Amino acid sequence: MALILAFGVVLLISVSLSGVAARTILSTALLFLLAGALIGQGGFGLVEIHPRDPLVTALADIALFTVLFTDGQRASLPALREGWRLSGRALGLGMPLTMIGVAVPAHFLVGLDWPTALLVGAILSPTDPVFAAAIVGRDDVPLRLRRLLNVESGLNDGLALPFVLIFLATAAHTESDLGTVAIELVLGLVLGIAVPALVCLAWRLKVLTAEPRLQALGPLAIAVMLYAGCHLTHANPYLAAFAAGATLATLDKVAAEHFEPLGDLLSEITKFAALLVFGALITPDRLSHLSVGAWVVAVLAIVLVRPAAVLLSLLRTPMSGRERSTAAWFGPKGFASVVYGLLALQSGIPDSELVFDLVAVTIALSIVLHSSTDVPIAKALRVEPPDNLPTGHATRDEDRQETDRRSP
Repeated sequence: MALILAFGVVLLISVSLSGVAARTILSTALLFLLAGALIGQGGFGLVEIHPRDPLVTALADIALFTVLFTDGQRASLPALREGWRLSGRALGLGMPLTMIGVAVPAHFLVGLDWPTALLVGAILSPTDPVFAAAIVGRDDVPLRLRRLLNVESGLNDGLALPFVLIFLATAAHTESDLGTVAIELVLGLVLGIAVPALVCLAWRLKVLTAEPRLQALGPLAIAVMLYAGCHLTHANPYLAAFAAGATLATLDKVAAEHFEPLGDLLSEITKFAALLVFGALITPDRLSHLSVGAWVVAVLAIVLVRPAAVLLSLLRTPMSGRERSTAAWFGPKGFASVVYGLLALQSGIPDSELVFDLVAVTIALSIVLHSSTDVPIAKALRVEPPDNLPTGHATRDEDRQETDRRSP
């Protein structure tokens, strides 16, 4: 109950300060991370959560699935076609460069063997633009930049998984079944396309009509069925979630539009809950065991490796210098890295604790840096904050108009 109470209190504070956060470097994501650290064993000790707790894995898994399903609806087939060249460069070149760029210092500065160092690189290669909402979630930010970051983050979660499993098996000195991994990825893609496609075709029948106030629940039902189906068949749920969102937006724009407000709220709720729990896992005891080399690797992964890899991949593209720099900087580490880090921790490999701590510190630093710089960088792109944010009070004319409107 202490965890639920803390979530409610921080959620209320975050909502109340969301208008300020949209204009300043204040980050609601950072508030939940700090709140989790305060209520955890490293703070006041109000809740006791361990990395191997099923609650942690399940919450991170659901949060990542929800975010990808919602983000996928911003990447319909026409959008993917238009932005594929840029996204393909970031995925095909930038992602492998990031993986290797993290593995090299992890090997030489932390002392990890090559399979484990490459595992760390694979875990930290996916990105999550949820922590850069002022860039990805704004209609007035250049479309190709938003599309690049959104498509890249939606696909690299699933693409990183086979590398994580291969390096994990190598580090554990066991044989990795590439065929099984490939089947899981393909099955996730098939389910992600087939399930919403069949439902959308069924919705075209005249006999199937949804009451307007319930239309948003249709896509939610698809997501719930898909999530359960993926776990029952061992299909990749993350690739399936993004593919399902994109398929739904392509085949039924009306359903996607009705679901968007609900989907955004569900993504925010699951994201905040996962951040609160994740923050409780980051304790001074865990941080104190990290060497200077590990801290250097975490910083390099954020401020050097990702930016350099993406800048190289976007050379000779029509994007402006500002857009390329923004795309290079916003490579935040999020829920996919949390899930894969927990997978490494639970695998029992020799350096599992060190791998998880290194990943956790990198994610925490990423949340702090990326979620607090999205608004300043959006302003540098000459993007003004929304002009309809609450101010806390209404003018006399607004009060008079409201009174007139309510009068019979």
